[in-house]
Amino acid sequence: MTTLYRPVGLHELALIWDSGMRGFPPRLLHQPIFYPVANMEYAIQIARDWNTKESSFAGYVTKFALAESYLANFEPHTVGSAAHVEYWIPAKQLEELNSAIQGLISVESGFFGSGFKGFVPEAFGLKGKDAIEQFVAMAKTWDYSRMDFVCEVSTNRKAIYLNFLFWSQFDFVLLGVETQQRDSTIAYIREAWEFNHIGTPLPAYR
Repeated sequence: MTTLYRPVGLHELALIWDSGMRGFPPRLLHQPIFYPVANMEYAIQIARDWNTKESSFAGYVTKFALAESYLANFEPHTVGSAAHVEYWIPAKQLEELNSAIQGLISVESGFFGSGFKGFVPEAFGLKGKDAIEQFVAMAKTWDYSRMDFVCEVSTNRKAIYLNFLFWSQFDFVLLGVETQQRDSTIAYIREAWEFNHIGTPLPAYR
């Protein structure tokens, strides 16, 4: 197996989640090529320096393992320095690539611009709230009802997953959530995620 990386924005990550973290969404008509890259350094550069300036103000680095027998059909291309290595997969062959992915796609890191609003859910207590409002609500929910907290994680697992790395980085002090409380709430979310037996692991935060 060969490990590849793909920098994505919020919308694309949401579609990957919808696939069960097992495949990348079809390319748009003006996107004839799918570009996975060969190393984390290059993926981080794109996610941090380019994706955060696009409409969702978010750049995520995804990682996936691909069967070597499939990847052997494509040549690596160096498009800048020695670290800028990528593969050019025709959009019409993306379904085949997805079939060659071994295991789940994971999210390794996330970068966020000041305009980031996150994934806004349409149900339960977090309905209609942006990413910052969601976390403040989650911190308060833990204080008055741990059962509601655990149910919120289960009901809105997509929002939890997509916003999790942002929450682990953002400073909520001016909103009444001290750093220690933020870190504790992050840990409680992870515990609730495991309690709910959600098959996709939460991203690791550093």
